[in-house]
Amino acid sequence: MKEQARFWRHPAVPETDLLKARYVTHRFSRHAHDGYAIGLIVAGVEEFDYRGTLHRAGAGELVLVNPDSVHTGQAGVPGGWAYRMLYPSVHALAAVAEELGAPAGTPHFPRQVARDDQVAALLGRAHEAAERGDALAASTLSRTLFARLLTRHAAPRPPAVLPAEGRRAVREALDVLHASLVDPPTLDDLAETVGARPFALLRAFKEATGMPPHAYLTSLRVRQARHLLLAGVRPALVAAEVGFTDQAHLNRHFKRIMGVPPAAYQKAAGTYKTGYPPGT
Repeated sequence: MKEQARFWRHPAVPETDLLKARYVTHRFSRHAHDGYAIGLIVAGVEEFDYRGTLHRAGAGELVLVNPDSVHTGQAGVPGGWAYRMLYPSVHALAAVAEELGAPAGTPHFPRQVARDDQVAALLGRAHEAAERGDALAASTLSRTLFARLLTRHAAPRPPAVLPAEGRRAVREALDVLHASLVDPPTLDDLAETVGARPFALLRAFKEATGMPPHAYLTSLRVRQARHLLLAGVRPALVAAEVGFTDQAHLNRHFKRIMGVPPAAYQKAAGTYKTGYPPGT
């Protein structure tokens, strides 16, 4: 019943983070990834809210989360859940889609929980190959996995539902937040900058991103922290660089979103630059 988590990267699976974990009491706060979250539930049940809809994924089922899609994550049964996750970038999956001759655009998974025993077995083998450091098997199986997922489970991305003016205001607000991690504006100042009324911007922003601006900013700070940690910046410096008040503030939000503390994430990612799994 003990919680365990290992986050790493393997050079044979480019632009992809990997996570092997068992959680019982841990709860992922509302957040979004800049890439995909693709996983296999190995045991137990994970429950997660995805864009306002509650999903449950049990042993043997696939979890498919699209980029920039707000979701949570927590135990769906008292014993928690165990899973293997891959987090490929948009570019990594789009490159495979292009090789397959798919239409241009970002691949999209319309169903967030799927039962596909063949793909599940393939994901397990790809993940295990990366864990044991088998570069040829990991690269071959992961590419085959992504191709199979796109062929069987992807569909054209649905059209946006916000009016053009709302989309414009949100797009400009996002640009402001990306440029203001350390010293973000108030909601009123943000609305004035993009030429919108505060409540109208708040409604449009939540409709487009699934989060209010302050929650999106926290997710964005963690996302930037991850990139800095991968580049070798010490966690204490990362906290100040992305706008957290101190390292404890970074630690709390990073673990709520990534599932592991920043130092553990950085150590595992650094170890995998050599192609050997942590502890070997």
